[in-house]
Amino acid sequence: MLIPLSTEQKQSLLWLGVALALVVLLALLGPVLMPFVVSGILAYVLNPWVDKLSACRIRKWSLPRPMAASITILLLIAAVLAMALVIVPILQKEIPQLQAQIPRFFDKFDQTLSPLLAAHGFTIRLDSAGIKGLLTEQLAGSGDVIGKAVLSSIKVGGTAVLGMLANLLLIPIVLFYLLLDWHALLERLSHFIPRRWVSATTSGLLEVDDLLAQYLRGQILVMLVLAAYYSIALSIARFDLAIPVGIITGFLVFIPYIGYGLGLALALIGAVLQFNGLQGLVAVAIIYGFGQLLESFILTPRLVGERIGLHPLTVIFALMAFGQLFGFIGILVALPASAIISVAVRHLRSAYLNSTFYRQS
Repeated sequence: MLIPLSTEQKQSLLWLGVALALVVLLALLGPVLMPFVVSGILAYVLNPWVDKLSACRIRKWSLPRPMAASITILLLIAAVLAMALVIVPILQKEIPQLQAQIPRFFDKFDQTLSPLLAAHGFTIRLDSAGIKGLLTEQLAGSGDVIGKAVLSSIKVGGTAVLGMLANLLLIPIVLFYLLLDWHALLERLSHFIPRRWVSATTSGLLEVDDLLAQYLRGQILVMLVLAAYYSIALSIARFDLAIPVGIITGFLVFIPYIGYGLGLALALIGAVLQFNGLQGLVAVAIIYGFGQLLESFILTPRLVGERIGLHPLTVIFALMAFGQLFGFIGILVALPASAIISVAVRHLRSAYLNSTFYRQS
């Protein structure tokens, strides 16, 4: 027998359905949301600085909020360009040297492996001339297939590049409007909270804000420690570009995988260019392998995880789970989202322990 629902229960189910539909819509719009998610994160981080600039007074004149937001965004862009100005000269120096070193690298590779392959009946030349001939032979036999594949990849790649450029151009625009109306947006969002939950929700959001502030401070400490570690370790290994490569690797670790991968690629290129043997590559493998272990199992769990009240295993699981569910955006927001979930779980646990369902024997 069906139990009739009250008007309040029907309204609750209706709004629950609306909330679930909104979550599904956001999941479907995932690729489009990237500039908005990045802008939202940046707005949360930069809003205190905009508030401070807006509060500054010179005699009777105060800085308007639009101007304060514009100055803050320009400083952010300047910091990104400064990082690019560090990276680009390194690439300009290393890439031409790498092109000149590649034939010699393949010749050494051929001298090492060709006798071993010949002993097992394989007569393949692995020097630059042999590899070039092998590639020419393969391309001649499958030119049409490769041509179609290249054309299709150019189309897909061109569309992806245009989309990425559009997203990059959209981020400062969205960020400006978020910073301009940040407090008004929060006020509007607060009106969507059911009135009977306002006090509890406000208390929980204050806890989340405190945890996220701790997270940001912890992440900055991780970046500084890793920048110092990679710079010192590469200097001990006598790399010419130790300090800039170490600083780049350390400061870009807040972008999971990409920052580490870029630093590793620069270090490997420098090792090939500077050292004649394999000692440079071995040194890079040891330094970056230990650095990854240091970051994943000591620095991030201790400096970030402990500051937001998460167990080290929870931090590692959160990074893997959010990356699997939401891709690159999921990795970016894994730890802040985990902090929010931890606050919600803490309140749920308290409510459960105080409920008659738990206390009744």
